[in-house]
Amino acid sequence: MAGPDSASLAARAVEMLGGRYSTELGIDVDRDEQEIERWALAATLFGGRISAKIAQRTFAALDHGGVHTLAEAGRRDLGGLIELLDAGGYARYDLRTARRLHDIAQALVPQHGRVSALLDRTPQELSSTLESLPGWGPVTVGLFLRELRGVRVAIEPPIDSRALGAGEHLGLLDSESADPLARLGLVARDAHVDVRDLEAALVRLSLIHRDAITRCPGGERCALLGKIAA
Repeated sequence: MAGPDSASLAARAVEMLGGRYSTELGIDVDRDEQEIERWALAATLFGGRISAKIAQRTFAALDHGGVHTLAEAGRRDLGGLIELLDAGGYARYDLRTARRLHDIAQALVPQHGRVSALLDRTPQELSSTLESLPGWGPVTVGLFLRELRGVRVAIEPPIDSRALGAGEHLGLLDSESADPLARLGLVARDAHVDVRDLEAALVRLSLIHRDAITRCPGGERCALLGKIAA
């Protein structure tokens, strides 16, 4: 069981920094396969060389324009996709991204255009297959699977290294722990938050803190979460 200080710290981290990106986008991956397909499209955008805010706006523009999944992106002509990408702020990478969306959709044709059709594979097969999708790689795969943790039996990726570092920084995790993911689950349970939201919040903390994390006292005195102790 996590201590009360750890639980309150974890709850505040999620409250202040935010949890899953999918939830922020109005995607409920626990609901059905269509929502997983929407998340696959969003994860593709987040995995590009673009800020999270632009990726969020672009997903909203695509969604509003009737492109909800990678398969639907593949059925749009490049010009139409570029217009939607530009509306979200993707202008610098619009043609490259439009082509990548088409390429991914084509690669998924044997799966009837569905990423969700891959999810019952073994963890090793799943990661390998996802990383082979055009433009995907360890970062995109890690993001995609992290927010699907527990949705299927095979989806149990290791804890994100950035979340691990941020968790140690806040004192929620121990670098000597044999199973940091299990420990994170206990902290999340006692904080009454979804473990996926806590892991995402820790990743966000790591991204915001960056190099400054080494100069921050951490714990309840963390410069980003200093109000917790107030």
